[in-house]
Amino acid sequence: MAAVKISGTRLTVEFSERESRWTGRDSVTVPLAAVHGVTAVERPLRVVRGARNGYQSAFTKIGTWGIFVGPRQLVAARRSEPGLHILLDKAASGGEFDEIVVSVDDAANLAQRIAQGSGGAA
Repeated sequence: MAAVKISGTRLTVEFSERESRWTGRDSVTVPLAAVHGVTAVERPLRVVRGARNGYQSAFTKIGTWGIFVGPRQLVAARRSEPGLHILLDKAASGGEFDEIVVSVDDAANLAQRIAQGSGGAA
């Protein structure tokens, strides 16, 4: 499972070894100021949409979604686990992703902490 860390003015998502293979990265870091919305979601798999470059099963989605049309999403989500749906200002976050969808423990608390740090709404 990915780990979400807030450090000063930065938000970092660190991926497990398996997730790293499918996302093509060990982690992603964005400025908290680039976060313009964050929501704790009970079923993060339902938030993921569009064409993909990654792994998908009935239980897991890992990789990049929305590769042709729609918001580009970096995803590491599992069924039956809560998660975060993080909306980004693409330009301010490095120009790669519009959203991050990730399964995490204590999603509600993390969403609140991210919203407080970014000035956005949880």
